[in-house]
Amino acid sequence: MGIIKERKITVILAGTLTLLSVFSLFVGVIDLRGGAAAAGGLGRLDVLLISRLPRLLAILCTGVGMSVAGLIMQQLCMNKFVSPTTGATLSSAQLGILLALLFMPRSTLWSRAAFAFASALTGTWLFIWFIQRIKFKDTVMVPLVGMMFGNVIGGVTSLLAYRYEMTQALSTWLVGHFALVIRGRYEIVYLVLPLIVIAFIFANHFNIVGMGKTFSKNLGVNYGVVLFGGLTIAAAITASIVVVVGSVSYIGLIVPNIVSMFKGDKIRGSLIDAALSGAIFVLVCDLIGRVVIAPYELPIELIIGILGSVLFVAILIRRLSHGRKHISLGRVKASRAIGGIQ
Repeated sequence: MGIIKERKITVILAGTLTLLSVFSLFVGVIDLRGGAAAAGGLGRLDVLLISRLPRLLAILCTGVGMSVAGLIMQQLCMNKFVSPTTGATLSSAQLGILLALLFMPRSTLWSRAAFAFASALTGTWLFIWFIQRIKFKDTVMVPLVGMMFGNVIGGVTSLLAYRYEMTQALSTWLVGHFALVIRGRYEIVYLVLPLIVIAFIFANHFNIVGMGKTFSKNLGVNYGVVLFGGLTIAAAITASIVVVVGSVSYIGLIVPNIVSMFKGDKIRGSLIDAALSGAIFVLVCDLIGRVVIAPYELPIELIIGILGSVLFVAILIRRLSHGRKHISLGRVKASRAIGGIQ
């Protein structure tokens, strides 16, 4: 019954995503429905193939990729509040893009992605280095350190952009949006797909490494190699998305937490549902941004920021309150046991 219930949730998520995807293709200034599409001829078809379909694929890859990246980072860091946003990965990728614009003004998307990947991986490793030296790894302390470190990197990025008059050029990657996604300028996000497959193959290794260095060694798993591989996957996913879409926060933080409430902490069992849920979340936010002030459009980062902050606070309160309940129950049981002994 448990397996049937899990598959039922996955099927519902897949069906919901399919319906929203089809609906998304027909939302926009130019009407592509029925008679309007037939009257428009090839012009309407070009809009579908050049703009609407690439935008949809970029949205799906963004939601899937950021959710999986967050799921991997949370497992490897043994903290449910770590993600590309709170682990300085996102801000480091933005710094990498700025460095590419400074040293290679005529750089292509691929070269910018290479700079973003190297910078994101370096920033993520520095974050890991910091938290490994924290004596008391509180649930909230670790992401706070990541957020402060990310703000420092963001400040350096803004300073360099202001110093070399690159603020306007960098603004494209500071606010996530899909308005400029067209055929020929988004294909780099397809890198997300093979990386997710690799993550699924090594999912059990990520679970083992998440239990600690000693536990990993006892089971014959190379802790350092798997940790580096997992963070490399998360950094590569983040870099490929930031280069095309820009900064999209909260996805890798919220979606894995919500999925883990229903599917547990095993990556292989929750990866598919996390990917589908992330795609649905981003697609819904994009539809809201396109409909609220139509025919104009709100950046998706604004919609995700509003919804994400509310959900993040709710998840934080829930996890902290449940933690206090477990502590209080443990104390009650201990006092009863001591009373029984006496």
